[in-house]
Formats: sequence, structure tokens, C-alpha cells
Amino acid sequence: MDRLDLPGLLAELSRGHRVPGAQLAVHRDGRTTTAEYGVQTPGGPPVTAGTAFPLGSLTKPFTATLAAMLADDGDVGFGTPLAGPLPELGPYAADLTLGRLLSHTAGLAANAEDADRAPSRRAWAEGHCGPAWPGIVPAFSYSNAGYVLAGHLIESVTGMTWWEAVEDLLLAPLEITPAYVAGPPTARRAVTGHSVHPSRDVAVAVADEESPVEAPDGALALSAADLVTFARLHLGDPSLPALLGADTLLRMRVDRLAGAAIGPYGMADGWGLGWAIHRRDGVEWFGHDGTGEGTSCHLRADPVSGTVVALTTNANTGLAVWRDLVDRLAAAGAGVGVEVGDHRPLAALGPPVPGPPGCAGAYANGAARFEVAEDGAGRLSLRSTGAITCFPGLVFAVGEPPPHGRTAHAGRFIADAPGGNGFGGFGGNGGGGRIGLIQVTGRLARRLPPES
Repeated sequence: MDRLDLPGLLAELSRGHRVPGAQLAVHRDGRTTTAEYGVQTPGGPPVTAGTAFPLGSLTKPFTATLAAMLADDGDVGFGTPLAGPLPELGPYAADLTLGRLLSHTAGLAANAEDADRAPSRRAWAEGHCGPAWPGIVPAFSYSNAGYVLAGHLIESVTGMTWWEAVEDLLLAPLEITPAYVAGPPTARRAVTGHSVHPSRDVAVAVADEESPVEAPDGALALSAADLVTFARLHLGDPSLPALLGADTLLRMRVDRLAGAAIGPYGMADGWGLGWAIHRRDGVEWFGHDGTGEGTSCHLRADPVSGTVVALTTNANTGLAVWRDLVDRLAAAGAGVGVEVGDHRPLAALGPPVPGPPGCAGAYANGAARFEVAEDGAGRLSLRSTGAITCFPGLVFAVGEPPPHGRTAHAGRFIADAPGGNGFGGFGGNGGGGRIGLIQVTGRLARRLPPES
């Protein structure tokens, strides 16, 4: 790290991708180095080390940690059916466990549908606890709904609101003051996100409208330095309070998807309890990404070396900054970079191929729909998202593909095993059966009949 000009690197990458403001924090060899760039909003105050950036889905590991603290205390088990602590959920709770919620294998819908109209998490949970599709278990499908339900569990067990629990039980011992994009006011305020319009060279402020019911899956706002402190907790740093036992810390970052037919393609190489697992060049890191309204935040930690890298940005182009940052750290030979977990399944797939036949149609995950259209010449597109560039093995990129597409989304079609019925028995990406599923950025959706 001593050989790197982190402030200069952060400024260069942020300017290049028109990000108004950003923070970078790197913890290595027992020391944390931070850098800040830019402004909280054009014409506004500068970004400081203490500026709080909306974390989006990077809130989820905090909710998972709270739940793990309950498991450590014996209040709930990772593998115990939730029908006991949450009888209001009904019969489906007999198949739900905390471990499945935190690892996105509970079969719940990707989105917390109608959360903006629910008066409380309990009311939402009572009306929305059910499978997004039957029969595809165990399978990974990224789910905000699962973390709303985990937040409801935390509230039911502790008698506290989620905001009280995350602040009093987790952040206060770490000497972190939170900000929220949805919830009670605190002494800290979250910065505004921005949508970058490259053609006009302008960044427009975007209001974050997170529902309070969805707070456990995306309401926190913190700094990059705060994220490093949180990761150090999970590394068992002896200078921090031991809020979780060593066995639980290890359990949270063990890949629960190893051997599963459908893993977290497009998001990570594996998934633990709240943590994404990333493998590169034989090194395994854990972490999480978070995208809010015009923000992009990233956290990675290496349990072997104790190295942590955190980036916060207040623009939708922050993902491109993150990917360039990982490459630049690697090129500098700083011991951080090439092994930093950064799931890039599209990096070495060779030239594109024509779209496979039989992929066009509508796919659903709860109320969310993915509609794949074909133009008659073998070119596919995902409606409301962009063109699909296909590669061998039924995988694809949405948006501008590599090497130029720094923010392209990875996805794949999944075929039934011969004789399958679209609900299970998947033959993976080797073909041989009807296309029954689509997976886009980790969200799994089942093909609908043509008349739907």
C-alpha cells in the first residue's frame, strides 16, 4: 500500500467515470489507509472520511450479523424451522430456516412485493410468505424478501425495531453512528445518489425512496472506513469487541452452495450466511456489493491475510470505478487486486455466438417478469434492459459486453434435463432439454407458458 497513491488513484478513476464523490479504505498489515474524492453533490460540501454513503444491499451482511448474534445466544438456530419463532407465517414456515434466508436459498421472491403499502414488517410477512416458484430447491436466487423476513425475525426475538437492534447491538459496540435512507433520523445524514448521463456530461441527483419495511435489505448508510471496521469484526480482529463466536464467524463465510445445481452465477462464486464468496487465483475472499438509487458500494475481505478493501461512491457508474480499481491494484503489485474477489464470469468466454433457439419468452420470479425477445435473425434482447450477447454454454451478457462493457450484467439460460417439466431436474448449461429458467444477476425466474 505504501507504494500506491490511493487519493490520486481514487480521483483519477472517479473523474474518469464522472462520479461526483467517493471514498476508498484499505486495511492491510494492521493499518487502515483512507482516501476521499469530490463532493457530496455538485456544488455541495466535500466528501470527508466520515461522509455516510447509502449502502443499498450492502446492508444485508449487517442484518445477517444481527441474526447470527441471535443464533450465537441460542435464541434461534440456523437450521431450525421458523414455524416455531414465527408461527404467524403459516405452513410455509415449516420449510424455512434462518440459514436458507441468509443464503438466498429459501425460494422466496426476488423483490419484497407491496412492501411500500404494508404498515409493518410483521404485516408484510404474514401476507407474503410463500414460494416464488415450486420445486427448485436447493437453488440460489437472490432475494430482498428473504432479508425483510430476517428483519422481522430479529424484531420478534429481540422486541426491538430493526433500527434499534442494528444500532444498539451491532454498531454502537463498534463505535459507528449510522445514517439511514429509510427510518428514524440520526446525528448523521446520508449523501444523495446521482445518475450519470455521459452524453451530456452531467450527474443528476436521484432521490432514494426505500420503503421502511425493506430497511433490513437496504437502508443503511455508512462510510468506507466503517465498512472496513465491520469486516474486521468478521475477521476476528482482537482490537474490536467479540460480538460473535469464532465458530459462527467461520460458519458465516463458508460456501453453502457448494455442489448445488444452481449457484449464484452473475453475482459470486459461492454464498455463505450473508456473505458472497469470491474465488480468484486460488484465493477466497468474502464480501458484498450494494447498489442504491444512484450509488454503488463494495466490500471485500481476505480471511487469510486480513486485508480489507472498501469503496463507496455516489453515482450509478461506481461499479465501473470498482472494477477498474481492482485491476489497478493488481497491476501495481500491491498484494491487493488480482486476488480480490470480483466475480467476472464473462471475462474469458471467447467470441459471441448466435442466440440459442427456444430462449425467447416470458420468465417470472414472483411478480417480477423477464421478457426475452428475438428479432428473427437470432439476436436476443431483455426487455427494458438491453441487448443480449450470447456465449457458449447458454450464458450471456446484458448491455455492452466485454472487453468494453465495464458494467454489463451476466446471466444464463438453464435447460431442463431431458424429460424435465420446468420445475426441477435441471441439466445445467449443457443443453439437452427445454429452456426452463433464466438467471440474471443471481435472480432466478421460471419460464411461463406462452399464453401467460
